[in-house]
Amino acid sequence: MRLTPRALCSAAQAAWRENFPLCGRDVARWFPGHMAKGLKKMQSSLKLVDCIIEVHDARISFHRAGEAPLPEETLGLKPHLLVLNKMDLADLTEQQKIMQHLEGEGLKNVIFTNCVKDENVKQILPMVTELIGRSHRYHRREVSERPLMFLLDTPGVLAPRIESVETGLKLALCGTVLDHLVGEETMADYLLYTLNKHQRFGYVQHYGLGSACDNIERVLKSVAVKLGKTQKVKVLTGTGNVNVIQPNYPAAARDFLQTFRRGLLGSVMLDLDVLRGHPPAETLP
Repeated sequence: MRLTPRALCSAAQAAWRENFPLCGRDVARWFPGHMAKGLKKMQSSLKLVDCIIEVHDARISFHRAGEAPLPEETLGLKPHLLVLNKMDLADLTEQQKIMQHLEGEGLKNVIFTNCVKDENVKQILPMVTELIGRSHRYHRREVSERPLMFLLDTPGVLAPRIESVETGLKLALCGTVLDHLVGEETMADYLLYTLNKHQRFGYVQHYGLGSACDNIERVLKSVAVKLGKTQKVKVLTGTGNVNVIQPNYPAAARDFLQTFRRGLLGSVMLDLDVLRGHPPAETLP
């Protein structure tokens, strides 16, 4: 089902939520304990490399603080390349402004890639070669013969301190924070809030909804019914127990999140608010 031009116009003009309730959420527990060991190992390995390649999700281009716990002094001393992967899932309509914003943060060497389709991936080695001046001293895995180059891989890690709850929610939507730590229904609600705010109504077409909606309970109910994700629940009444069919909201939320992550709801730039000068709400002290 596709939205008609009139329906699209109506959805774009609808009064969506202006903010998302963030109070009472404990982001401190979103940092998995096993990452601390990986973080220490990564930082101890930095002295062995000639160039640092950071790989992040293009949908959250400006939230390296939430993903990249590399010391600034290290980034300043080592040649550094920022690879923003999953470009096929990100709305890059304002890519030039994104690049300018990153350059303003001192990040001049940036590549957008799509590793699934090998898009722009072949640009990485030539740029690294240029950055390090064809030097090679330390290695773990050979990735190029001409010039001879080796890759020292590190585990994916998350910064111990997430700057705000909203930053944590964005990281969670991209799969950086475990879903069960945040809550799948909470994440689905934040995703719906974000899609509507940025006028990305692909979910309406994908799930065959009658119109765009800002109520997560109504959306998940429709998703559950459409996908057959329902469950029987016994309800005690005055005449005895009655079996009632209820939507499986957690299962519907899980499908909503997975569908977004596969790009089936359209390309989305989760950091669009930052690009337009609206930093994440409720920055933690």
